[in-house]
This record gives sequence, C-alpha cells and structure tokens, in this order.
Amino acid sequence: MRTLGFFFAILFTLPALADEAAEARKRWESSPHGPMLERILPPTFDAAGLPERSSPGAQLTQRYRVQCHNLPNPAMHHAEKWPPIVERMVLRMQGRGNMGVLMSEMMAGVEAPSEAETRTLLAYLRKHAQTPLDPKRYPEVNRPSGEAFRLACKQCHVLPDPKRHTAAQWPQVVARMRENMEWMNRVVGSRPVPGEPQLRIEEITAFLKKYARQ
Repeated sequence: MRTLGFFFAILFTLPALADEAAEARKRWESSPHGPMLERILPPTFDAAGLPERSSPGAQLTQRYRVQCHNLPNPAMHHAEKWPPIVERMVLRMQGRGNMGVLMSEMMAGVEAPSEAETRTLLAYLRKHAQTPLDPKRYPEVNRPSGEAFRLACKQCHVLPDPKRHTAAQWPQVVARMRENMEWMNRVVGSRPVPGEPQLRIEEITAFLKKYARQ
C-alpha cells in the first residue's frame, strides 16, 4: 500500500521537475547551438503524456532528457533500439560524444545520470517502447489497403501494433504523428511545396481503427 509520504513525494517532485525542465529549456534555447538542438526532436510531446508519470523512470526521463532537446516519447522507438540510444545520449551528456571539443562545449552545464539512474531510465523507456506490428497477424498491412499506413509510419519507427491504442485514441495519435512529420520535413512555419506527397490520413486512421484494441 502506498503511504501518505509517497504521495507528498510526488506532489513536491513533479513541480520541481517542471522547474528543472524550464531551466534546461532556457539554457539550450539561449545556447549558440540552440537552433541545432531544437531541431533534434519535435515539440509535440510533453510530460503530461508520459506513461506512469509519477514513476522514477518517468521522472528521470523528464529530468535528464530535456537538457538538450524537446521531451522524447518512449514510444518513438521499439525496445531493442533504446539501449544504444541511451548509451550514446549518456556519453554526450558527459561531454564525450562524437563531436569532440564541440560536444564538450554544447554539454556545458548538463548533468548526466548515474549508472543506477541510467538503468532505471532504460528500463522505463523499454517498458513503454513502441510495440512492433507482426505482419503475420495483420497481413493486410502488405496489401493496397495498408499501403498508406505502411509507407508513412515506417519512415520514423517500426510499424506500431494497432492494438497499442483504442479506435477512439488512434485519431489523436495519428494527428500528432502528422505534426511530427511536418515539423521534421520542413522548417516550422514554411508552406507545403506544390506537388509534395501528402499523407493519406483517412486511410492510415481507418487501418489502425480496424484492428485497434477494444
């Protein structure tokens, strides 16, 4: 049973994390490398969307992973992909990344997680990672009716299992993915290029809702 102290810990920890996130964002936005850091991840995901938000893993995600870029969604990668990514990120936070002296300059003032915190962080990210679609369970994915979903979603991550969300939830998720793709494919605020391929949102959403979790 959770104690009263547990809930007080959450009550005071979450605002503190929000303050740390705000300070971290202010630091990297004012950095000469800010424009590059800002482009690493889209700004469409926030702490309110973190699963098990009060858990140690969620708190570590919010504390450490906003120091250099926008908050990542654990579902942006599948479980097998997270370990090398976390390892690379920790090295960069330690100023020992792949850019030499420049990396040390970029990471000035950035705090890296301890080994124990890194294990907790990785376990959390893997637990809530993207669940890959099994094409044997969903053969339609390789048919014309699944083409829009297959071509669009595999550009950024493994194809998600439709049962990750309910039919009512998928439209909002797809809308966020559309924002992410628009943000990553062109400078924010620019206009679509005439003739640019457009996402067939209705077809993608229809496929996911058809096989969604009940």
